[in-house]
Amino acid sequence: MKVVAFNRTLQGTGASRRLRKAGQTPGIIYGGAEAPVLIALDGNALWHALKKEAFHGSVLDLEIEGATQQVLLRDFQMHAFKQLVLHADFQRVDNSQPIHTKVALHFINADTSPGVKLNAAVISHVLNELDVSCLPGKLPEFIEVDLANLEAGQSIHTDDLTMPEGVTALTHGQNLTIVTSSIPRGALAAEAEAEAATGTEEKK
Repeated sequence: MKVVAFNRTLQGTGASRRLRKAGQTPGIIYGGAEAPVLIALDGNALWHALKKEAFHGSVLDLEIEGATQQVLLRDFQMHAFKQLVLHADFQRVDNSQPIHTKVALHFINADTSPGVKLNAAVISHVLNELDVSCLPGKLPEFIEVDLANLEAGQSIHTDDLTMPEGVTALTHGQNLTIVTSSIPRGALAAEAEAEAATGTEEKK
Protein backbone atom coordinates (compact mmCIF):
# COMPACT_ATOMS: atom_id res chain seq x y z
CA MET A 1 0.00 0.00 0.00
CA LYS A 2 1.16 3.52 -0.78
CA VAL A 3 1.16 6.43 1.66
CA VAL A 4 1.94 10.01 0.65
CA ALA A 5 3.51 12.29 3.27
CA PHE A 6 5.15 15.69 3.44
CA ASN A 7 8.17 16.94 5.34
CA ARG A 8 7.44 19.25 8.27
CA THR A 9 9.93 21.41 10.10
CA LEU A 10 7.88 22.80 12.96
CA GLN A 11 7.17 20.72 16.01
CA GLY A 12 5.48 21.17 19.35
CA THR A 13 1.89 21.29 20.54
CA GLY A 14 1.04 24.56 18.79
CA ALA A 15 2.44 23.47 15.44
CA SER A 16 0.64 20.11 15.63
CA ARG A 17 -2.63 21.85 16.49
CA ARG A 18 -2.32 24.12 13.45
CA LEU A 19 -1.62 21.10 11.23
CA ARG A 20 -4.76 19.34 12.44
CA LYS A 21 -6.86 22.45 11.86
CA ALA A 22 -5.53 22.44 8.30
CA GLY A 23 -6.69 18.81 7.85
CA GLN A 24 -3.29 17.20 8.29
CA THR A 25 -1.93 14.70 10.80
CA PRO A 26 1.58 15.05 12.28
CA GLY A 27 3.75 11.95 12.25
CA ILE A 28 7.29 10.66 12.46
CA ILE A 29 9.46 8.11 10.65
CA TYR A 30 12.23 6.47 12.64
CA GLY A 31 14.52 3.44 12.59
CA GLY A 32 17.40 2.25 10.47
CA ALA A 33 20.62 4.20 9.98
CA GLU A 34 18.87 7.49 9.19
CA ALA A 35 17.74 10.10 11.68
CA PRO A 36 14.05 10.41 12.57
CA VAL A 37 12.05 12.56 10.15
CA LEU A 38 9.01 14.66 11.03
CA ILE A 39 6.19 14.30 8.52
CA ALA A 40 2.61 15.38 7.89
CA LEU A 41 -0.09 13.30 6.24
CA ASP A 42 -3.53 14.02 4.82
CA GLY A 43 -5.77 13.51 7.85
CA ASN A 44 -8.84 12.29 5.98
CA ALA A 45 -6.88 9.83 3.82
CA LEU A 46 -5.12 8.48 6.92
CA TRP A 47 -8.44 8.10 8.76
CA HIS A 48 -9.85 5.92 5.97
CA ALA A 49 -6.59 3.97 5.56
CA LEU A 50 -6.65 3.03 9.24
CA LYS A 51 -9.98 1.28 8.70
CA LYS A 52 -8.25 -1.22 6.40
CA GLU A 53 -6.71 -4.26 8.05
CA ALA A 54 -3.90 -4.38 5.49
CA PHE A 55 -2.74 -0.90 6.50
CA HIS A 56 -1.90 -2.22 9.98
CA GLY A 57 -0.21 -5.44 8.91
CA SER A 58 1.59 -4.68 5.65
CA VAL A 59 4.87 -3.10 4.62
CA LEU A 60 3.85 0.34 3.33
CA ASP A 61 5.46 2.36 0.55
CA LEU A 62 5.73 5.84 2.08
CA GLU A 63 6.47 8.59 -0.43
CA ILE A 64 7.93 11.96 0.54
CA GLU A 65 8.65 14.47 -2.23
CA GLY A 66 9.02 11.73 -4.85
CA ALA A 67 11.29 9.47 -2.76
CA THR A 68 9.79 6.21 -1.49
CA GLN A 69 10.82 4.18 1.51
CA GLN A 70 9.32 1.08 3.10
CA VAL A 71 7.82 1.42 6.56
CA LEU A 72 5.53 -0.25 9.07
CA LEU A 73 2.80 1.55 10.98
CA ARG A 74 3.92 1.24 14.60
CA ASP A 75 1.51 3.45 16.52
CA PHE A 76 -1.24 6.01 16.12
CA GLN A 77 -3.41 8.11 18.42
CA MET A 78 -7.07 8.91 17.82
CA HIS A 79 -9.15 11.75 19.21
CA ALA A 80 -11.50 10.61 21.98
CA PHE A 81 -14.68 11.42 20.06
CA LYS A 82 -13.85 13.27 16.84
CA GLN A 83 -13.10 11.67 13.47
CA LEU A 84 -9.50 12.75 13.87
CA VAL A 85 -6.09 11.03 13.87
CA LEU A 86 -3.83 12.93 16.26
CA HIS A 87 -0.46 11.36 15.40
CA ALA A 88 1.09 8.43 13.53
CA ASP A 89 4.45 6.67 13.95
CA PHE A 90 6.15 4.72 11.17
CA GLN A 91 9.28 2.57 11.36
CA ARG A 92 11.64 2.06 8.44
CA VAL A 93 12.27 -1.52 7.40
CA ASP A 94 15.28 -3.15 5.78
CA ASN A 95 14.44 -5.98 3.37
CA SER A 96 17.49 -7.92 4.59
CA GLN A 97 16.56 -7.68 8.29
CA PRO A 98 13.76 -9.58 10.05
CA ILE A 99 10.93 -7.52 11.49
CA HIS A 100 8.80 -8.19 14.56
CA THR A 101 5.16 -7.22 14.22
CA LYS A 102 1.60 -8.36 14.82
CA VAL A 103 -0.45 -10.12 12.15
CA ALA A 104 -4.25 -10.47 12.21
CA LEU A 105 -5.80 -13.94 12.54
CA HIS A 106 -8.65 -14.89 10.19
CA PHE A 107 -10.91 -17.69 11.42
CA ILE A 108 -12.50 -19.88 8.74
CA ASN A 109 -15.01 -22.77 8.68
CA ALA A 110 -16.44 -22.02 12.14
CA ASP A 111 -20.04 -22.70 11.02
CA THR A 112 -19.13 -26.11 9.61
CA SER A 113 -17.01 -27.30 12.54
CA PRO A 114 -18.32 -30.43 14.33
CA GLY A 115 -18.62 -28.56 17.61
CA VAL A 116 -20.98 -25.98 16.14
CA LYS A 117 -22.93 -28.26 13.78
CA LEU A 118 -23.46 -31.19 16.14
CA ASN A 119 -23.35 -29.63 19.60
CA ALA A 120 -24.24 -25.96 19.08
CA ALA A 121 -20.91 -25.04 20.64
CA VAL A 122 -19.79 -21.46 21.05
CA ILE A 123 -16.51 -20.43 19.41
CA SER A 124 -14.42 -18.05 21.53
CA HIS A 125 -11.46 -16.17 20.07
CA VAL A 126 -8.74 -15.88 22.69
CA LEU A 127 -6.29 -14.21 20.28
CA ASN A 128 -7.17 -12.05 17.29
CA GLU A 129 -3.58 -11.31 16.26
CA LEU A 130 -0.21 -12.98 16.63
CA ASP A 131 3.31 -11.67 17.16
CA VAL A 132 5.54 -12.88 14.33
CA SER A 133 9.06 -12.52 12.98
CA CYS A 134 9.92 -12.58 9.27
CA LEU A 135 11.67 -10.71 6.51
CA PRO A 136 9.60 -7.75 5.23
CA GLY A 137 8.97 -9.48 1.91
CA LYS A 138 7.47 -12.49 3.70
CA LEU A 139 5.04 -10.56 5.91
CA PRO A 140 1.54 -12.00 5.39
CA GLU A 141 -1.51 -9.74 5.45
CA PHE A 142 -3.18 -12.27 7.79
CA ILE A 143 -2.85 -15.85 9.05
CA GLU A 144 -5.74 -18.31 8.64
CA VAL A 145 -6.98 -20.44 11.52
CA ASP A 146 -9.01 -23.35 10.14
CA LEU A 147 -11.78 -24.50 12.52
CA ALA A 148 -13.12 -27.24 10.21
CA ASN A 149 -12.17 -30.09 12.59
CA LEU A 150 -12.72 -28.33 15.92
CA GLU A 151 -14.84 -30.46 18.25
CA ALA A 152 -16.79 -29.19 21.24
CA GLY A 153 -14.52 -28.88 24.25
CA GLN A 154 -11.38 -28.61 22.13
CA SER A 155 -8.99 -25.71 21.55
CA ILE A 156 -6.53 -24.65 18.87
CA HIS A 157 -3.09 -23.50 19.98
CA THR A 158 -0.20 -21.75 18.27
CA ASP A 159 1.61 -25.07 17.79
CA ASP A 160 -1.36 -26.26 15.70
CA LEU A 161 -1.06 -23.43 13.16
CA THR A 162 0.39 -23.87 9.69
CA MET A 163 2.54 -20.77 9.44
CA PRO A 164 3.30 -19.14 6.07
CA GLU A 165 6.75 -19.86 4.66
CA GLY A 166 9.44 -17.80 6.34
CA VAL A 167 7.18 -16.63 9.19
CA THR A 168 7.82 -17.60 12.83
CA ALA A 169 5.33 -17.13 15.66
CA LEU A 170 6.84 -15.35 18.66
CA THR A 171 5.31 -17.18 21.59
CA HIS A 172 8.26 -17.09 24.04
CA GLY A 173 8.16 -20.88 24.38
CA GLN A 174 4.45 -21.02 25.20
CA ASN A 175 1.82 -22.95 23.28
CA LEU A 176 -0.73 -20.14 23.37
CA THR A 177 -4.46 -20.83 23.11
CA ILE A 178 -5.95 -19.16 20.05
CA VAL A 179 -9.55 -20.33 19.99
CA THR A 180 -11.82 -22.58 22.06
CA SER A 181 -15.07 -24.42 21.35
CA SER A 182 -17.40 -24.95 24.31
CA ILE A 183 -21.02 -25.91 24.90
CA PRO A 184 -22.96 -23.23 26.85
CA ARG A 185 -23.93 -24.21 30.40
CA GLY A 186 -27.60 -23.71 29.63
CA ALA A 187 -27.39 -26.20 26.78
CA LEU A 188 -25.62 -28.74 29.02
CA ALA A 189 -28.27 -28.35 31.70
CA ALA A 190 -31.06 -28.78 29.17
CA GLU A 191 -29.35 -31.88 27.76
CA ALA A 192 -28.99 -33.35 31.26
CA GLU A 193 -32.67 -32.72 31.99
CA ALA A 194 -33.67 -34.35 28.70
CA GLU A 195 -31.55 -37.41 29.49
CA ALA A 196 -33.05 -37.62 32.98
CA ALA A 197 -36.55 -37.38 31.57
CA THR A 198 -35.77 -40.07 29.01
CA GLY A 199 -34.44 -42.33 31.77
CA THR A 200 -37.62 -41.85 33.80
CA GLU A 201 -39.81 -42.70 30.83
CA GLU A 202 -37.80 -45.84 30.15
CA LYS A 203 -38.23 -47.03 33.74
CA LYS A 204 -41.99 -46.58 33.45
